[in-house]
Amino acid sequence: MPALKYANAETDGDGHRLLGERLTEIYRLLFDRYGHQHWWPGNTPFEVIIGAILTQSAAWVNVEKAIHNLKQAGVLTPAALRELASEQLADLIYPSGYYNAKAAKIKSFVQRLRDGHQDSLAMLFSLDIHGLRQELLSIHGIGPETADSIILYAAEKPIFVIDAYTRRILSRLGISPLRDDYASFQALFMENMPADEKLYNEYHALFVRHGKEVCKKDPLCDQCCLNTMCTYRR
Repeated sequence: MPALKYANAETDGDGHRLLGERLTEIYRLLFDRYGHQHWWPGNTPFEVIIGAILTQSAAWVNVEKAIHNLKQAGVLTPAALRELASEQLADLIYPSGYYNAKAAKIKSFVQRLRDGHQDSLAMLFSLDIHGLRQELLSIHGIGPETADSIILYAAEKPIFVIDAYTRRILSRLGISPLRDDYASFQALFMENMPADEKLYNEYHALFVRHGKEVCKKDPLCDQCCLNTMCTYRR
């Protein structure tokens, strides 16, 4: 079966199931295999935000080391991070890689939090999803995936996060949007599934789990719970 290009929730010419039904079935199979993922790792919304910035191009185990360093130094608050010299911040987050660039991104976020929102995450998160996303994207170093991770996991608002694991798994299943960009992949889910924060949270976490353990760059197809619907395996 060739890969299918989707623009919306309609069936394709061969009468395949609605896209929403296919996405729901993928979710069910992944959840049956792995169960609840209890994601995102982070004790507070602010810690989730810092983790979302640090995890850019980094393995989570290294992000955890960087966050541990920040906690041990007693600087995991907006005010403390603003007062900390950039060089010191870079040293503390060194394990996450790209530490100078990420130090600048963290500085930009905590500066905006004070200047625009009185250092209040509640004030920031009071924006609607569109307004919050635009505000986050206007901050240096925060792109669509990082912004959406903050919205979903810290603000607990329903937006679907797209990452490399999601793209890889969908493409191997023969599902892809008409345009190969972040917004189009995101629309596959948000236009065809309920706007449910808990569902989006769990679904994204399941994609990450499956992409790390089974649907890797060199996939373990015989171990895959999705192999009956996978065009890549066939």
